[in-house]
Amino acid sequence: MASAFLSRTLFAHRFVSSFALTQKPQKLAPLFFRKPLHSWASPSHTVYRRLNIVCSDMASTVIGSTSSFSTQSMSTSEPVVSVDWLHANLREPDMKVLDASWYMPDEQRNPLQEYQVAHIPGALFFDVDGISDRTTNLPHMLPSEEAFAAAVSALGIENKDGVVVYDGKGIFSAARVWWMFRVFGHDRVWVLDGGLPRWRASGFDVESSASSDAILKASAASEAIEKVYHGQAVGPVTFQTRFQSHLVWTLEQVKKNIEDQTYQHIDARSKARFDGVAAEPRKGIRSGHVPGSKCIPFAQMLDSQQSLLSADQLKKKFEQEGLSLEEPVLASCGTGVTACILALGLHRLGKRDVPVYDGSWTEWGAQEDTPVSTSTSTST
Repeated sequence: MASAFLSRTLFAHRFVSSFALTQKPQKLAPLFFRKPLHSWASPSHTVYRRLNIVCSDMASTVIGSTSSFSTQSMSTSEPVVSVDWLHANLREPDMKVLDASWYMPDEQRNPLQEYQVAHIPGALFFDVDGISDRTTNLPHMLPSEEAFAAAVSALGIENKDGVVVYDGKGIFSAARVWWMFRVFGHDRVWVLDGGLPRWRASGFDVESSASSDAILKASAASEAIEKVYHGQAVGPVTFQTRFQSHLVWTLEQVKKNIEDQTYQHIDARSKARFDGVAAEPRKGIRSGHVPGSKCIPFAQMLDSQQSLLSADQLKKKFEQEGLSLEEPVLASCGTGVTACILALGLHRLGKRDVPVYDGSWTEWGAQEDTPVSTSTSTST
């Protein structure tokens, strides 16, 4: 296994080093990245310098005056950090940055390929599809505690670390990984507001991997997951989990809530999918929504720059949709990704205990015995 892995790595290094930065990602991606993660070595090191050095350096001087910090003392009541803050504190020893980019299949974008071409300096790649439950056919379901601990440890993350997660859209899949860390008891985790687009628009450096270390760590995380689910021994575990069961809901809990109405159920999908007038992107999934749920598309949580709205703006959005911030809230979506953006927005408003229905509509809509409502009928 080791020799095969090394052979793949060396081959990929020779190929990708020659072509990765001269080819468009979408043309290169199908050749190598058909699975969630492959163990390819990274391209030759490239750092893209800021264009406006004088202005950026002046800004860094001001921000740098507050750069001495400990993640132990950082507030966890605010779920996001700014690109200016991250730039000032990027090299702190107890800070880990994760590129958790993930895209819908029809977007034809490969997150690992894009990570290799350009990422925030020092960021590690977190494979949303790879760090997942191997016992189900549902996409990127929450892994077991043991599997998550093994994968995160392989990435070099410890409980003492602060974790900042970003993605290539602004705020999209990063919120999912923020939620995952919180489910496993790690509260010192934040989403980068505006993500990689905001970072680059601010003139800050990006890099491609100088060495294969980051890619090897991502591969090790994926391999650790496989070993755990096959009952094999894994390397040293440096991350201890504390499972927060109240933050993740199952199909049975959602069923029960239809009768009890204990939690207000909000769905992050588009209105057309929620109403059942647009087909689901995955085959075999009925259209519609869980009876009694409300539609609050995740995009309503973000501004034009894909940053999280202010607390006042968020409060207004939720109240406009008839949501009471005084009552418990449950969030769902298509596959449990964008529901976490709703949870992120509610967290900013002080609601830190919002559960996400992990299987979401992909699980619910595929069942034969789950009630489904549409804009023209009560349930089917």
